[in-house]
Amino acid sequence: MSRITAFLETLRGRPPDPAEPGNGPADEDLEEAPAARALRWNILLVWFMRMLALMWIAKGLGYWAVILGADNAPTPFEGRTTGFQATTIYFAIIDLVAAVGLWLTSTWGGVLWLLAVMSHLILTVFFPHIVTGGPVLIGLFLAFIVAYLLISWLAASEE
Repeated sequence: MSRITAFLETLRGRPPDPAEPGNGPADEDLEEAPAARALRWNILLVWFMRMLALMWIAKGLGYWAVILGADNAPTPFEGRTTGFQATTIYFAIIDLVAAVGLWLTSTWGGVLWLLAVMSHLILTVFFPHIVTGGPVLIGLFLAFIVAYLLISWLAASEE
């Protein structure tokens, strides 16, 4: 008897027969064992994505501090170049939206985070006067990308 049939029988007031294959507690334990092993990488992926989410919330709020003038810069945000303003607004929005998606461990969150990181890396390389980032930050971002892709692949391959 399938689980759906057993559920429908329960709704009708008849409990499922434990003698039927698939209804006993031993059958449930057999089905749970591979799922429990697969949870190892999935749990690691969830924690990794949440750690990244917290860092990207801080990063996004840092950009909002620049916009609102809470960064104590000598030049106010309105007095800076248009390229700097556009880049700051872009990262203030995309970093926080990516952080929410990462926290929810959704697929779109990972994709948006990859877009945000790659945008930051590309702008750091081609426009270093607008987006600051040294070799340490570039290496850290690349390490995050490699770790995310590796953990995602391991979690998907165990399922």
